[in-house]
Amino acid sequence: MPIYEYEHQGLTCQLGSYFEISQSINSDRLTACPECGEPVRRLISLCAVSTPKTNSDLKNHGFTKLVRRDDGVYENVTATGKESKIWDVRKPETMPDLKSKIRD
Repeated sequence: MPIYEYEHQGLTCQLGSYFEISQSINSDRLTACPECGEPVRRLISLCAVSTPKTNSDLKNHGFTKLVRRDDGVYENVTATGKESKIWDVRKPETMPDLKSKIRD
């Protein structure tokens, strides 16, 4: 279940000015504190998203990165194994092997 953050609008109670509560995603947002009954508002929480930064990070996570080099010609900067480093759209045999990277 998601954890939502709330802020007291008026007086605070033993939960403090801000508190967190687990609620179903289908539940209505709280309008009053479950502890003291004072009005509260739900906050938008910050989240952390970690994305690969370098080509080797992308390769290690199973991504394919193609960099355009010419009209219809791309460099596969994350090529692994028998994959071609250059992908020419006019030559299907040079297309990256995406099936080997996609997993359930």
